[in-house]
Amino acid sequence: MSRLDEVLGTAILKGKKALGKEASEVLRLPLDLLRVRGQPRRRFENIEALAESIREKGVLQPLLVRRVGEAYEVVAGERRLRAAAMAGLKEVPARVLELSDKEARLFALVENLQREDLNPYEETVGVLALLSEDLGRPVEEVVALLHRMQNERRGKATQNVLGSPEARRVEEVFKALGRMNWESFVQARLPLLSLPEDLKAALEEGAIPYTAALELKKVKDASLRKALLEEVKAGLSLRELKARVRGVLRKEKAPRPWPKEVAAKLARLDLEALPPERRARVEELLAELERVLGK
Repeated sequence: MSRLDEVLGTAILKGKKALGKEASEVLRLPLDLLRVRGQPRRRFENIEALAESIREKGVLQPLLVRRVGEAYEVVAGERRLRAAAMAGLKEVPARVLELSDKEARLFALVENLQREDLNPYEETVGVLALLSEDLGRPVEEVVALLHRMQNERRGKATQNVLGSPEARRVEEVFKALGRMNWESFVQARLPLLSLPEDLKAALEEGAIPYTAALELKKVKDASLRKALLEEVKAGLSLRELKARVRGVLRKEKAPRPWPKEVAAKLARLDLEALPPERRARVEELLAELERVLGK
């Protein structure tokens, strides 16, 4: 069974009856008739190598497109299209699908999630976009729904969310994707959305694994986190990283020496706001402290 048939056969794309309208004929379409809408994919690795392959062998797998007015919108195959243009081709092979706007968006999202080079952050964003499109709700509401499902599963709430049609649909989508269940997604992937920008960039570039990103997220000091990030990129193991992070967190949680605590309070002190008797006593003590420190 082809990837297309597999995708068309999933519940995510409303069943084969809804989308099974693939034209059997492969057309040769000029590049200037092809349009790329906002695609879910943002990174295109090794596109130069693909362009070189296309120069030698041509485009081996047809693009999937749909007719939009006098032009064609690319549903799947943007990387091949970019590489073909880089290789100097004037036309590419393509199959035409009859898809509605929503069907095209769902199809493109599922195709994006089939990529072998998909990193965990991209996968997280892609799954949420797919759920958002499928449920007809904003991504923020989808995230909130997933957290409510998790709270109920853990016994922290009794909202009967898990028995709702939306929750059942979420379970169906994850089952159709076949990558992980929704509980694993909430626990291991949703935290990636709140990564600091430096970690998010490293993860999107494929420079670090998502497990390391989640560990580095615990370090609030940006300079320390940057140093650890560079060590991870250089080969620091997850086990070693966890040990380093534990050490950093112990230092962050250690109470400051009491003189520093007193100095911090003095820095925030507003004498004018104190009652007269208390103000006089504080001024007396400060004068004494000044005399002692001045010696």
